[in-house]
Amino acid sequence: MGRLAIVSAIDQELRGLLASLPNAQCVRRAGREFWVGTLCGHDVVLVRSLIGKVAAATTAAVLLEHFQVDAIVFTGVAGGLGAGVRIGDIVVADTLLQHDMDASPIFARFEVPLYGRSRFGTDALLSRRLEIACARVLSSIAAGTCSELSTVQLAGCGVAHGPRVHRGLIVSGDRFVSSAAEAQALQSDHADALAVEMEGAALAQVCHDFGVPCAVMRTVSDRADDTAHVDFNRFIEDVASRYTHAAVLAMLGAMA
Repeated sequence: MGRLAIVSAIDQELRGLLASLPNAQCVRRAGREFWVGTLCGHDVVLVRSLIGKVAAATTAAVLLEHFQVDAIVFTGVAGGLGAGVRIGDIVVADTLLQHDMDASPIFARFEVPLYGRSRFGTDALLSRRLEIACARVLSSIAAGTCSELSTVQLAGCGVAHGPRVHRGLIVSGDRFVSSAAEAQALQSDHADALAVEMEGAALAQVCHDFGVPCAVMRTVSDRADDTAHVDFNRFIEDVASRYTHAAVLAMLGAMA
């Protein structure tokens, strides 16, 4: 693989990886800071995309046009939708869809106009590598050999079970889904959806346009419903960002 971009929506999700890139060069484009360096012997670019589909699409386009990256991995948090998808689990996307896309009756609901499709796939090989890396991280946590996280730390953030990796559909939209009614509506429209977030499908569409592989990894921070759970920012700092750091290093290390 050539140059890999690693993208998250907010700073906290990238903090661990940035700390592992001490000699990176910061390049400012389109109101964003792109950190260019080397990680596990691989050329990488790390960037905060900002939140939402347009922000993700802008970031992806700049990465592809200005930095000539050869693949993009998006990582962050999401709300769980699928049965058995619990807080602390990881979802790796096979496909992504914009759940708020609706140009009907001219086009079918959810279909992206003039593309003839509603779903955009991730790269099978890159996603498989990411899935394996995530599974290794979770196995090492369970075994007590992970330097990033322990089961005690997970329990302190509301994760009392053994986290799992899931693979399937992630849906994206420009609204934060936080009620049971909204979550149920999404499940009714997309019975196979595992998680909901605000960027992945837009990034996947841009990568489709450029013919560049992408993968999306999401840590489940909540169930996208009315149930309260531990502090969101704490969860990102103490769980999601550490998952990201460990999984990306594991994936790159396996590709060395």
